[in-house]
Amino acid sequence: MKQGIHPTYYNDAEVKCACGAVFSVGSTEKEIKVEICSQCHPFYTGKQKLVDTAGRVDKFKARMEAASKAKESKTEKKSNKGSNKNAASAEDGAGTPAPQKGPLGGAFKEMRGDKKSDK
Repeated sequence: MKQGIHPTYYNDAEVKCACGAVFSVGSTEKEIKVEICSQCHPFYTGKQKLVDTAGRVDKFKARMEAASKAKESKTEKKSNKGSNKNAASAEDGAGTPAPQKGPLGGAFKEMRGDKKSDK
């Protein structure tokens, strides 16, 4: 075995759990802190204990609900937008759609080569 490349191994490393239990094991760390150990874990104790850190399930349900509401409002806006276009063309009177203006304010017709003027 090469000298100087391996970490120091401690036979009496101390493990401290959040429940207060302390025991020793062999490790390369002198002191280890854990949240759940064999003395407080539901599998070993037989007690059912909910370990939900910071309400993750509730946060997930709230996000899903908010996303579904946002999606519903988006589809409503799309359907309203489409019906407004149809209403505008019907209000034109002659049954022809109202002239559309692009981002250049109607200059796109000149660029396209249409010589007809908007009336």
